[in-house]
Amino acid sequence: MPAFETLLSFVNCWECDENDHLNVQFYLSRFDEADRQFRLLTGLSDAVAGVRRARHVRYHAELYSGDTLVMTSHIAFDGPYMLTVVHQLRRTIDGAIAATAVDGYAPSDQVARELRRRFEDAAAPMPDAALPRSLPTTPETLSMTARQIEAAGATVTNRATVLPRHAGPDGRAEDGFAVGCFSDAASHLWNRTPMTEAWLEARDYGRVAVEMKLVWASPLKMGEPAVTMSGLTGASTSTFSFRHYLFEARTLRLAAVCDVVALAMNLKTRKAVKLEDEVRSGIIKAVLKH
Repeated sequence: MPAFETLLSFVNCWECDENDHLNVQFYLSRFDEADRQFRLLTGLSDAVAGVRRARHVRYHAELYSGDTLVMTSHIAFDGPYMLTVVHQLRRTIDGAIAATAVDGYAPSDQVARELRRRFEDAAAPMPDAALPRSLPTTPETLSMTARQIEAAGATVTNRATVLPRHAGPDGRAEDGFAVGCFSDAASHLWNRTPMTEAWLEARDYGRVAVEMKLVWASPLKMGEPAVTMSGLTGASTSTFSFRHYLFEARTLRLAAVCDVVALAMNLKTRKAVKLEDEVRSGIIKAVLKH
């Protein structure tokens, strides 16, 4: 069966960042809405499939102010998780894929067989474009404390409060809030690498995320303060990676972990640039020491 159309949207100018393209947090807010619509259309729920284990996002193309968008969603029983829901965000004008999200669930084998029967009409093959590329689908370790993370080399990079506009119908902070915190935090983390604000400005480069894996450890509710701690995790030829930990600020209860793969982009050509050897070595020297 064809995928369900779960979102019709538009890029507003106020959603675009210093690179003049849609900021990552607003991709996530659209995936949040598509997920709500998909659940409404199909009857999928946490009671049926369990709590989502991870959301794995890939950013395929830039979106600009004025772009109209359409989202389709379906279940992929051949996906990387026991139960996989795939969301594909496209530009309306040319149908190009702008971003994909893979929502992973881990029901028992017995429940998975029942889900296959129950959601047969919502199923379609797993698209190659949405498959995780640089980040694994293995479960994350969610027992790290703030003290342990700080000892490993992470630093505080953002503080925020869950406001009514950040919460979904259940009163919990949505992915868009978490990634908004991480988007703001990332600039502070980049300044811990050789690619500081001054370095980027001198070369007319911009900061770009290309892949994310978000895992919630516990909910954040409306009115709760949050603090983000971040650290570097690796570097390759053109990309480097880092991790954000989101805590409830009063008790330092871990709320979410997000792994990110990022790169520097030439703002004239809109192409990725290779990491210079000294940049790569500077990142590797500063990676978290777990």
